Amino acid sequence: MERPVELRMSNGRMAFGEVPEHIDEKLQEAVKARPDAAACEALLWEAHRMGPRVLPVFYALYKFYFNRKRFADAERVATIGLDAAAREGGYAGDWRSLRVDSTDWAKEGPPRFTLFTLKALAFISLRSGRVEEARAILAKLTDIDPQDRVGYGVIAALAKGLGEE
Repeated sequence: MERPVELRMSNGRMAFGEVPEHIDEKLQEAVKARPDAAACEALLWEAHRMGPRVLPVFYALYKFYFNRKRFADAERVATIGLDAAAREGGYAGDWRSLRVDSTDWAKEGPPRFTLFTLKALAFISLRSGRVEEARAILAKLTDIDPQDRVGYGVIAALAKGLGEE
């Protein structure tokens, strides 16, 4: 069973930043169109064209692809989103070069998006059979966010379990 893309927090904001109203409307249209995958995908890309730097749009897109087991597409969008977040946040776009002092990882917006998207990339890597790549991403998350603000520990436990089989 496919899970819906959740775009709004209870206060109407995304943890990744504000979403302009016209883009939010397009995202909500995509949620309603979800049973028609092609229509949903087209609406998500339309939202991206309307706001190419709006981080929640990247989240919606990579979650859309992940839920459809289109892992290569999910990974591509997540990687592009990481670059966008890095530009906006003023830190390195290559996750391998991130450090605990690269930014304030507790902040909403680009830092939280980066942590959350790295967690997603680790899970995408696991689902794609690239366990060592997932472990490398999880190790980086452990380095830059030892408090585990986004719950990557669940993915780390899964990756550890895969190594013990």
